[in-house]
Amino acid sequence: MADRVVPGPVESSASIREAVCISTRKIFDSCRDKDCVDDLRVYPTCTSQSYIENALSIRPRDAELLYVDVNVSPISFNRGCYTVDCTYFYRLTGETFPGCKTVTGLAIFDKRVMLFGSVGNVKSFSSESCKPITDVDDLPTAVVNSVDPIALRMKIADADCSCGGDAEQRSIPASIMAAFSEALVLTDTPRRWYATLGQFSIIRLERDTQLLIPAYDYCLPEKECPGSTAEDDPCALFSRIRFPVEEFFPPDNADQCEDFHCGK
Repeated sequence: MADRVVPGPVESSASIREAVCISTRKIFDSCRDKDCVDDLRVYPTCTSQSYIENALSIRPRDAELLYVDVNVSPISFNRGCYTVDCTYFYRLTGETFPGCKTVTGLAIFDKRVMLFGSVGNVKSFSSESCKPITDVDDLPTAVVNSVDPIALRMKIADADCSCGGDAEQRSIPASIMAAFSEALVLTDTPRRWYATLGQFSIIRLERDTQLLIPAYDYCLPEKECPGSTAEDDPCALFSRIRFPVEEFFPPDNADQCEDFHCGK
């Protein structure tokens, strides 16, 4: 059995200077998922609903993830495991045919996963507050990383057509409602808007803990801070800025396009 590593200098050929203790969040379990959400009910704005009533079809234009509501609950029959319930709120934009009218609406997607989050009974306190930092239940923290979904398909169907389960009536946060320029039609309508979305997500459970990690050296920045000094005039500062050639001439191929210009 190898000797236990303790804080202090470390003998190593990998340029490790010492082992140090840090307080951080440790990921106990995580998962990634690629969800294809078929025939998700979209609740349009009042103006958009009037366009949908007279349209034959609808084409997808844009899909934006507004917010993910995350809740963690322990699984009673499996100690240390938890359910993570995620509610995704989307703002979808489409274009009707005929007429080419832009329509906007809200879609809601529910997702549940089960992950291991370990157990803990510690109450944490800090000099910054007289209240405990963590709850009495000491639940792990769930973190959801998601990107904007891909709008794969949109369609319009009559209310009497069975096109998948509609989202149940629920309380929508005020911040979500404020993301739309007008009120949403949440009641039953003669014609309904459905969307199929592709969603990529990473979900993980974390806990505050102390870890022993190798330290190579202090993080001393190599680059000096750019900026103007008292004796610099605006023209002298401007003269040191590189001419943005790429803003005037498009690249010949995608390989020459930098990430921040391509929006990746």
